[in-house]
Amino acid sequence: MESPARQISLVPAPDRRQSETALAIARGTARLLRSLGFSCVSELPLPSGRRADLVALNEKGEIWIVEIKSSVEDLRADQKWQDYRMHCDRLFFAFTQDLPCEIFPEDTGLIIADAYGAHLHCEAPEHRLPAATRKSMTVRFAMAAAQRINRLVDPQGHGEF
Repeated sequence: MESPARQISLVPAPDRRQSETALAIARGTARLLRSLGFSCVSELPLPSGRRADLVALNEKGEIWIVEIKSSVEDLRADQKWQDYRMHCDRLFFAFTQDLPCEIFPEDTGLIIADAYGAHLHCEAPEHRLPAATRKSMTVRFAMAAAQRINRLVDPQGHGEF
């Protein structure tokens, strides 16, 4: 019989809100961000009440948000991404090579991704966060990451972030 510790999944189960394409884009994009020196948290609740698809933090304290778009319809139907700018130093869209770059706003960065990797197609303009916002986002990021690790170590424990 397998021990309970071995039954713990190292990757949280998808919450069924994302399509398979969106999950693949997130995976490849997270790999790119890690190669650039960032750590990532997916589906991070923001102070505004929105949830960012990917939030990345590096050792310099830079915060990037990546909004994942799996189709043209997904982009057209979702305008909440504009609220993300106030929570990051740089804002990106990540999508598959099947989507044309021209449909995305000019003042955002572009990442083309699949399940295995991604490349930075276009750098995002920088708009530095105020110190108080940076601190709030860094604490939010750290708390979410720690709580997710705690749920892996103690699945019967309480708490949600």
